[in-house]
Amino acid sequence: MPTKPDPEMSPQLSRRSWVSWLLGSSLGVTVFTFLYPVLRYLVPPTTSEPSLSEFELDVKASDVPPNSGRIVPMGGKPVLLFRTANGELRALTAKCTHLDCTVQYRAARSDIWCACHNGTYDLKGVNVAGPPPRPLTALEVNVRGERIVLRRV
Repeated sequence: MPTKPDPEMSPQLSRRSWVSWLLGSSLGVTVFTFLYPVLRYLVPPTTSEPSLSEFELDVKASDVPPNSGRIVPMGGKPVLLFRTANGELRALTAKCTHLDCTVQYRAARSDIWCACHNGTYDLKGVNVAGPPPRPLTALEVNVRGERIVLRRV
């Protein structure tokens, strides 16, 4: 008489063990999705941004005519690069200290203006009118040949 195979000895998974495995692995994935952001927060990356001690711009010095300005990226952050009416090249951080709006150079008035709330800065970055509470951060500008190199002061 043929004997019935024992289900526990069978190489196939039983329905109950398959459901247990599925629930266990989904629980493990759920725990991982909660713990991963916490671990990424607790263990910061080794370098979050490039060193900004000295940064070479892709803009040539001749690309900035007198009494004009432009926004250029410096390590992922906007910088206002401008040339005064007398030809001096300057750079300031381009984020308003009030609400982080991007500022712009106004050639007609020879000042720096934030359009969000009508904040005004002088050419050295000092807040002179409007709601900005602090001055802009000045950057040191060095021209090496045609290359512009910025450095934090």
